[in-house]
Amino acid sequence: MTRTLKVTDREKTADRLLNSSADKFYDPEVDIDWSAPLVEGLRYTPEHRCSLYGTELWERMTPEQRVDLSRHEVASIASVGLWFEILLMQMLLKEVYRSDPTTKHAQYALTEVADECRHSTMFARMVERIGCPPYGPRRYVHQLGKLLPVIGYGPALYGSILVAEEVLDRLQRETMADEGVQPLVRMVNRIHVLEEARHVRFAREEVVRGMERMTRKELPYQRWLLATTSMFITRSLINPDVYAAVGLDRDEAHKAALANPNWQGSIRWAGERIMKFLDEVGLVGAPGTRAWRRSFLIG
Repeated sequence: MTRTLKVTDREKTADRLLNSSADKFYDPEVDIDWSAPLVEGLRYTPEHRCSLYGTELWERMTPEQRVDLSRHEVASIASVGLWFEILLMQMLLKEVYRSDPTTKHAQYALTEVADECRHSTMFARMVERIGCPPYGPRRYVHQLGKLLPVIGYGPALYGSILVAEEVLDRLQRETMADEGVQPLVRMVNRIHVLEEARHVRFAREEVVRGMERMTRKELPYQRWLLATTSMFITRSLINPDVYAAVGLDRDEAHKAALANPNWQGSIRWAGERIMKFLDEVGLVGAPGTRAWRRSFLIG
């Protein structure tokens, strides 16, 4: 297995991230004007990132339906992001529980938990403000999610965090730069992107360190767990109930979205950077290959 990434000093990295967190952080309660009116006619995501874009169903939808679908889809993605943030916090606290709390590493993990609390509140407020239900993942995925903080450890734990964070990060970077998207959504995305950069650095280094200690016997489990978790993350981004909310047949639209080359391509595009990293460190491969393909993160 090829390892090309340098293992850096954990405490030095954590100290830099702590200083950065103290220097620049956002309070969504203060930094977002939640009372500002939504702009009539503006989309909530870039049009070409809608799950049905390019399908026959899309061609039959009215312009109003397309905008409304983008509203419900951004609510679904935000509420799924919130669900995973909560799992992430549980996993980080599990790590802190068995660590020395006087280390910078443990203290930064706690700082990240504080960031994620604010992000979760921000996502919840955005969903409420745009008038959508908190879709979240489907019920069986929500129930399965309870297992992740229990069975997750090592590189797969931090790798799962990275897949969720970096897929969202790339989608959000594109959205926050699109002036055709609602200002509220763009601001929420901007805050999340700027603060998540620290979290990504922290998690990437933990993956590298974990892989340096990984035994050949453990590797198949780590690969399987990461691939399976990633599949559930990407497949859950758009809850099928969003289609019924805009007047479409739920099952027909869900099937069309999953088979849509444009939507599959969007997920693959969003995951390009993280998949390259995970492949370089040796976490992409059997027995997780089938799950990776079902996630749309690889072709």
